[in-house]
Amino acid sequence: MQQVIGIDLGGTAIKLGRFTADGTCLQSLTVATPQPATPTAVMMQMVDAIATLTEGIAQIDPDNQTIAIGVGTPGPADATGRIAKVAINLSGWHDVPLADWLEAKTGKPTILANDANCAGLGEAWLGAGRHFQNLILLTLGTGVGGAIILDGKLFVGHQGAAGELGLITLNPHGSMCNSGNQGSLEQYASVTAIRRRTGKEPAELGALAQAGDAEALSFWQEYGRDLGIGLTSLIYVLTPQAIIIGGGISASFDFFLPAVQAEIEKRVLPTSRLGLQILPAELGNSAGMAGAAKLAMTLSAVKS
Repeated sequence: MQQVIGIDLGGTAIKLGRFTADGTCLQSLTVATPQPATPTAVMMQMVDAIATLTEGIAQIDPDNQTIAIGVGTPGPADATGRIAKVAINLSGWHDVPLADWLEAKTGKPTILANDANCAGLGEAWLGAGRHFQNLILLTLGTGVGGAIILDGKLFVGHQGAAGELGLITLNPHGSMCNSGNQGSLEQYASVTAIRRRTGKEPAELGALAQAGDAEALSFWQEYGRDLGIGLTSLIYVLTPQAIIIGGGISASFDFFLPAVQAEIEKRVLPTSRLGLQILPAELGNSAGMAGAAKLAMTLSAVKS
């Protein structure tokens, strides 16, 4: 039974999983991201963890071969999936040939992608998006990330950097964004934005809303309105069958969904939103690992 390894590289932890072609995760492992998280240190930690995950398997069952490795990185990869262009919150990551390094150490074909893209692939394969061929994933966390799945395939654009859905303009006169944009969706829909607007954490606002607090309920209505306006632009361009909402803020999905839907119904022509479903993500923190595994399967299919 051929298998692949999916790796989700984060600033504090590296999550690895060994998957079969039907999406079964046979074994998973989480190790700490070395600090400082230099490219060499991270690569060596990954190699050791891969060895831990695969040791002894081939001797016990020669048919259980790991055929490829996929890695989700916290930043853009190049269009070929070979180079980590930048890795947010990791030290010294600029144009790191991580796929080449891992292939040299493991002997396994390796491919990279942005972690939000991997989360989108994971949800499309095993999660809330599994019934759709055309969908977008929005991750609402410290920032706002995204992924685009078209005709069942991850869309990354000609340079590999497509899908930065949180960086679209929502208000041209809004707060400055680290991207250089002004008033991006991220400035209204991220954890950072919520803290700036309310002085509270999203989980706190969710608990207050659950308890019936009028101010918190009003906040989530405003939040849903802003998010819905941002999604309007994406819907007109992509006309997805589904929009999957993930990230930590999605814990309050039920409180902001009605306002999101109201804005979309008000602003988007029926022909562009026919049958559209807005759904919470299902895989949680394992989405990136699963998506990286799916990426590796795609790579192995191409090479075989």
